[in-house]
Amino acid sequence: MELGRHVEDLRRQLMQTAESGTEDTRAVAERLVAGLDAATRMVILDVLSTAVGEITRDLAPGSVDIRLRGRDVEFVVTQPVADSEERAVSPVDLDDASTSRTTLRLPDSLKSRVDDAASADGLSVNTWLVRAVADALQPKQRRSAQRTLRKGDNFAGWVR
Repeated sequence: MELGRHVEDLRRQLMQTAESGTEDTRAVAERLVAGLDAATRMVILDVLSTAVGEITRDLAPGSVDIRLRGRDVEFVVTQPVADSEERAVSPVDLDDASTSRTTLRLPDSLKSRVDDAASADGLSVNTWLVRAVADALQPKQRRSAQRTLRKGDNFAGWVR
């Protein structure tokens, strides 16, 4: 989705409105229009992000993600998995009516691995991360993932 067209429409409408005013009004409108691009894009992105969150909540277990590619917006829709392909149901309520936004900072090398894993599973990165976190919080899986040490497996000291 190219936002420039919408930003230009807003600029044009502002200038048309200012045309009915005085010369001072038109001068102020021209100064406002000059700085309008970035602010308008941020407001549009915020509105789209809120809409995507609401759509995802209603679409669960599918999802919709929004990505910014340069100055363009891209929507990624992940369809719910068919019952025959569905993963084991997690005790974490993924259909909760409310969502929270969290900023997660990943090293670039880990981010590319997450992107690859999500793509391989046919999921958006957001959906893949939500499932990974939910799976990690499942007590049964956490216990099985922990290494159980047998007697004699522990070593301490220095090696040369």
